[in-house]
Amino acid sequence: MTGELLPERLVVDTNVLVSELLRRRGRQWLARSSVLLFASERVDAEFRYELERRLRAVGERGSVGTSTLTQMHAEALLLYRERVNILPAEQYAALEAAASQRIPADPDDWPSVALALLLDCGLWTEDRDFFGCGLSVWQTAVLYGVSA
Repeated sequence: MTGELLPERLVVDTNVLVSELLRRRGRQWLARSSVLLFASERVDAEFRYELERRLRAVGERGSVGTSTLTQMHAEALLLYRERVNILPAEQYAALEAAASQRIPADPDDWPSVALALLLDCGLWTEDRDFFGCGLSVWQTAVLYGVSA
């Protein structure tokens, strides 16, 4: 049953991207997965900021050395560039009103919902604000479970 439930494509959220690209398990899954991943321009900008912020926090804790942090950063960026397709806002801007109505708890996330509407696909996120938006919402544990 696993594998056949795996979606063909997903719109991915910033926090999932950063979290999984900083985990060995996440990088391994992203490297071998056949799921096509998409993100909005907003997520792209947030990703770069959040990746730097989280790596800086790891460095400040002192649990990982500078060379390891540099390697993690390089691997995360490389895999991100290889696996995540960033679509320009012009492609989904016309869906802003419809998308905003679907996510009233956090209307700032409308670009991800609009992109999922445009691509007729689900969302990969841990953010509960997306639940009930009328689109398939995939949590990491479930996605990895059906990939096994």
